[in-house]
Amino acid sequence: MDRTGTTTPRSATPPCLDLNGSAPRTPPRLTVVVPTRNEREAVPLLLRELGPAFADLGAELLFVDDSDDGTPDVAARHAAACPEPVRLLHRAPGDRAGGLAGAVLAGARRARGDWVLVMDADLQHPPQAAAAVARTALGHDADIVLGTRHAGSGSSGGLGGAGRAVVSSGSAVLAKTFFPRRLAGISDPMSGLFAFRKDAVDLDRLDPAGFKVLLEILVRTPGARVAEVAYTFAPRAAGRSKASLREGITYLRHLARLRRSCRRRTGPRAREFGRLLAFGAVGLTGIAVNTAALWLLFHVLGLPPLLGAALATQVSTAWNFALVEGLVYRGAGNGTRSGRGVRFFALNNLLLLGRLPFLALLIDWGAGVLTANILTLVVLFLLRFLFSDRIIYGADQEGSGARRDPVRTLVDPEALAPAPTPAGTAPRTPAPAAEPAPAARHGRPRRPHRRTRYLAYRYDIAGQLSIGSQIPLPELEFFRAQWLPPDSCDIVVRAGDIGSRRPHHRAAMTELARPADERPTSLRYEEQLGRLGANFSIDLGDPITVEVSPLLARSPHVVYTNIIEALLRFALVPRGWMLLHSACLDLDGTGVMLSALTDTGKTATVLRLLREHGGCFLSDDMTLVDAAGHALCFPKPLTISAHTLRAVHADDLTGHEWTRLRWQSRLHSKGGRSFALTLARLNLPIMAVNALTQILVPPPKYAVDRLVPCAIGTATVVRDLFVIERGMPRLAGLPHDEALRRLLANTEDAYGFPPFRQLAPALTVAGLDHADLRLREREILRGFLSGVRVRTLASDCFGWADEIPRLLAREHVPSAPTGHVNGEQWPHWDWRFEAPVALPAPIRALPSGGPS
Repeated sequence: MDRTGTTTPRSATPPCLDLNGSAPRTPPRLTVVVPTRNEREAVPLLLRELGPAFADLGAELLFVDDSDDGTPDVAARHAAACPEPVRLLHRAPGDRAGGLAGAVLAGARRARGDWVLVMDADLQHPPQAAAAVARTALGHDADIVLGTRHAGSGSSGGLGGAGRAVVSSGSAVLAKTFFPRRLAGISDPMSGLFAFRKDAVDLDRLDPAGFKVLLEILVRTPGARVAEVAYTFAPRAAGRSKASLREGITYLRHLARLRRSCRRRTGPRAREFGRLLAFGAVGLTGIAVNTAALWLLFHVLGLPPLLGAALATQVSTAWNFALVEGLVYRGAGNGTRSGRGVRFFALNNLLLLGRLPFLALLIDWGAGVLTANILTLVVLFLLRFLFSDRIIYGADQEGSGARRDPVRTLVDPEALAPAPTPAGTAPRTPAPAAEPAPAARHGRPRRPHRRTRYLAYRYDIAGQLSIGSQIPLPELEFFRAQWLPPDSCDIVVRAGDIGSRRPHHRAAMTELARPADERPTSLRYEEQLGRLGANFSIDLGDPITVEVSPLLARSPHVVYTNIIEALLRFALVPRGWMLLHSACLDLDGTGVMLSALTDTGKTATVLRLLREHGGCFLSDDMTLVDAAGHALCFPKPLTISAHTLRAVHADDLTGHEWTRLRWQSRLHSKGGRSFALTLARLNLPIMAVNALTQILVPPPKYAVDRLVPCAIGTATVVRDLFVIERGMPRLAGLPHDEALRRLLANTEDAYGFPPFRQLAPALTVAGLDHADLRLREREILRGFLSGVRVRTLASDCFGWADEIPRLLAREHVPSAPTGHVNGEQWPHWDWRFEAPVALPAPIRALPSGGPS
């Protein structure tokens, strides 16, 4: 695309030369593009350092050269020093359009890897830092990974003078001023060290000029998922800087051109502005209705002002919804009309909770009730429109591509290996890595509160893993084991002061590594609210130590669901067990498992099977399975959602519990979950919102034997597995490879809430990184399925509980009986099967590129 916005054919480019004959046996995963212009002194140093840094990453090196000083000859002579494949693309003087930016694009088009990493040749981007960017790119669910000098332990000390530092920071501020939304949360848009996934960036749309290629990619790829890696910008090892006044002018012109090109695509924004005006007109009539209702309730009926405002809000909300639904969006939006109505009322009442304190304050200051009411309504208008337009109605989102993930992943290797230094200077010694001290990063360090270290709650997870916690974990109550010594737990959960004192623009997951470690040794998640938010840190040592902020400590359900269960899933894998999203029962001596996507109807089916056919309950949401076909119980309390309510017939529930259950089940149903996941795609402190919601409206959780009389089993051998789904009635066998794929997808679906996508890739357990853990998890499940018959069972009337017993009665002979728990026997996990089966030996390390 040229500067007029039209696509032009690219001129033919010369072939890439192979400099060291190291042809890869398999296609490289990553291409390192190094643009060079008169860098003959720096290239030998770079080649010597790149080989060790990029070992085992499956990379190739591609020089794109615009030199006139013999740099290609120097690169050819020293290419043998690099064990990775080295190629060279030399551009003739007449084919150097775009300067450095054009060289980067030419290299990206010739790249053979799925990822392209761009770095300078002068070693100001240390090869160790570039390798950290590469590892993050290959190991995280991101589209763009950039090295940052302005976050975590990053530094721009190598710029070589206060003047250049001021120019660099000023350029970044100017870019973020021009693009406040697209660069939100990007700490270093001027970085020259970055990597991008080739299939996520449309190279034909790019037309950069000068040095700032990353800025062009970020602005023209607004839906990209971005991660950052902190690094120290090193002094130049050799050669001279190419920065000049001319490059500065080029940057300013490029910035203005980018801004103009973005303004030309104003279709969606113009429609949004039109909806804003229409919504405002409806809002004015709503203010009139609200004011009239409040006048009647306050002046005529004599109700207190805050109660009157709350009731008037219900009247104006109904009025606004009718007009917005019929006139502004005309029945188009996410979900059904009744669902949109419920969300519209929920939104307005949530805003009402924030509005009432300000209304009371204005009244105390002497404002009239009606005047104060109108002021607070006007102040909240824009927020109400944004939530309605983007969440309830989802306007202009179809076809816009994925939204940028609001959680910024920051990988912070606190002590990278020192960068090469120019001849004649002493090498720098890296400072020893310190433990994270987030509170001291902003302002004066604060002395932490003294807290108890005692672990009041201890849990033995089926004899496989133990947890000690300072806060209760109700989901694990069945595994309560106070006899465990506190100092013997595998996972420790504590409450502490986590987070910086100042708020952030975006949430961030920071990975930290000690000098000798390539993999993260600790993680820190901080939301936008600073220390008041839902923050946590994880030390991946022995034991694994989790520290949560005070807000999270008051919401144990969020701590377990969003943090602990993800840790459990991967901590169990090296021990030969997988935490599989499934329900498990023992019916007449036959181990039966149900798998489904979240909110399909699994819990209701389990309750009906137990009530109508007896049997033994092992799990409803998660089951421990091994490669020998064993299933261990994981009896968390059952969450009663709206569609599960029909299966609850418990005489033991009080009238108050039934009333509360009806509205709790609606909030904590599929609609509520979808609403929360939609919020998660916006730049909101979603874990804090979730924690506050759980505190105000606890999820409806009940032990299974309170809802239906049943025995609770400890273990069984699974013989039949049904993947249940909604649709036309159907029964079909499922091949094991397809069953493996479906069960893994169903399990992944259960971990959809943030920040799992950022947390999981950073975990390292027992020396295994995320990729290794997933391979082992797949092998455990493959072994488990080898002795299980798997079938798909579809129903259009929630009839799985009718079909499964008929199928089992017709086809099966009872197998080994399960162990189960009664009031006189507490599970010490010494279960035995009638025909003992050897538990699987620890799984050997899998070869790279294992089962797919």
